[in-house]
Amino acid sequence: MKAIGIDLGTTNSLVAVVEGGRARALLDEAGDAILPSAVHYHSSGDIVVGKTARENATQYPEETLLSVKRLIGRTKAEAEGSGLHNYVLEQDGSALRIVVGDRRVTPIEVSAEILKSLKSRANDQLGGEISKAVITVPAYFDDAQRQATRNAGRLAGLEVLRLVNEPTAAALAYGLDKQRQGRFAVFDLGGGTFDISILDLVDGVFEVLSTGGDTQLGGDDFDTIVATWLLEQAGLLEEANASQRRAAVVAAEAAKKQLTDNFQAELRLNREGQDDFVVQMSRDEYEHLIRPTLERVQAPCRRALGDAGIRPEQLDGVVLVGGSTRSPFVQRYVAEFFEKKPLCDIDPDEVVALGAASQADLLSVDSELRLIDGGDVLLLDVTPLSVGLETMGGLAEKVIPRCSQIPASRSQEFTTYQDGQTAMDIHVVQGERELVADCRSLARFQLIGIPPGPAGQARVRVTFQIDADGILKVGAKDLTSGVEQSVNVEPTHGLTDAEVEGMLQASLDFAEEDVNARFLRTAQVESERALSAIRTALASDADLLTEEENSVIHSVIDDLNTANAGTDHRQIQDLTDLLDRVSSGFAHRRMERALAEGLKDTRVTDLADELGVDDDAAKKEE
Repeated sequence: MKAIGIDLGTTNSLVAVVEGGRARALLDEAGDAILPSAVHYHSSGDIVVGKTARENATQYPEETLLSVKRLIGRTKAEAEGSGLHNYVLEQDGSALRIVVGDRRVTPIEVSAEILKSLKSRANDQLGGEISKAVITVPAYFDDAQRQATRNAGRLAGLEVLRLVNEPTAAALAYGLDKQRQGRFAVFDLGGGTFDISILDLVDGVFEVLSTGGDTQLGGDDFDTIVATWLLEQAGLLEEANASQRRAAVVAAEAAKKQLTDNFQAELRLNREGQDDFVVQMSRDEYEHLIRPTLERVQAPCRRALGDAGIRPEQLDGVVLVGGSTRSPFVQRYVAEFFEKKPLCDIDPDEVVALGAASQADLLSVDSELRLIDGGDVLLLDVTPLSVGLETMGGLAEKVIPRCSQIPASRSQEFTTYQDGQTAMDIHVVQGERELVADCRSLARFQLIGIPPGPAGQARVRVTFQIDADGILKVGAKDLTSGVEQSVNVEPTHGLTDAEVEGMLQASLDFAEEDVNARFLRTAQVESERALSAIRTALASDADLLTEEENSVIHSVIDDLNTANAGTDHRQIQDLTDLLDRVSSGFAHRRMERALAEGLKDTRVTDLADELGVDDDAAKKEE
């Protein structure tokens, strides 16, 4: 049975399949490809999904859930902080739950209902039980949001073959049907999210050079702005109930669509007990209202271009994705920013689903597309943020840098810090800053069973693996004993758009500060290691020191302790090097004493046996 491609969108969702060598969207009984991402929980226990559910939102706003994708992978605090919903939320351990009447449902369960509806449509259209799918996600979804999407697929009875970034899916659709070479910006402005990706297309190989976006920006925000304007015009801004606010959003959405092809739109709002309020809005007025919100796309676009190392004029094209790009204003704005007319000849609502279907086909055993023109299309995505671990001094060591191609696997070796250390704490972090305190903690685990020995003797290999879905696995192995431990990084909540943007912007704003902070902490860690070693030596072998040496060494120790409390990393490093030099004679005598004690009462012939020296030669020596 065929595998399907699903665009699980914030506002609308679609399902597509490859047949006859081409991807096509599957239609419902009314001939519509789009399924509104709305779920209505009726008091009778029935669950309604799609257009009917969205229509019910006006009359039953507390029982109907819209744009739940914005809540997936979030905590209650993050969701309430975003201010982008009107739901009653509860935090049940690590799970966020939405109160709907007497039910408590998670965003994963709501998303699963949408996926079940799309799966049912595919079953009806294709005449069989569909079990495999590729599902798309915004490029900036983090591990938690991706895991939640995968879990929603499983809950809907689907084997999720792969999660594909929405802009990448769109590029795949255009790459199969249009040009197969060039550098493109994929500008994806949907109902609830914005993504921008810079891709390099060469002979069927899709490489994502960089990504950016805003997970809280889309057509829903335009509707909210216009709805607020409508309520204000009607004099209901402060006293409107939930039903009227929902009706205002519906009227705003209708006006947005009308203004796509017309220069004037009529908005109507019921005022309960009074005549309906009716107002006209021109296209110019609409564009003036939404322009400040639309301008939020500029920062992610500039950053994506900068990360890819290219200028707008070096692009071969700009691909428009998402229903919000139907707006003439959005198209003009994109054309002005990128200095070229965007490509929009594939339906922007369907292009992501079509790309997902193409990828689903390529992952199937009986792929049709692999038989066409050699058909081997390869997707190379990138990881949006660096991942690494904490080292001594609270430093963040990046193991897989941001914008690395995925799947990715990289290893680094680390060692013990203290004598006799038998365990190592592995703290996995994500972010672009130099200090762990400025990064995001993803997971912690401990490697136990390291053979005790001197500091620096153990060799622990830590391996980071990011799979094709962007899911991270971290493992640690002691190379001497073979003991190992690993963890699948599944954080309990996702990043907010402010956190993602903040992490990237802070890495630029504080670049010089961060480098100096790293130098300082590195110097302090090395000095602390040197001080610990000299204190141990003085405690056991102080009698080997002359009075002058003892005075000089203690003087340098005092100076180094004082420097460690300051911020001059060069002074700390210089004093650490000086301590090493003034104590070198002491260290040499300690080594000679240790060697002498080790050879005490040892016969030369016994030593010869251990070293494999000729017995006769040893006896002559003796």
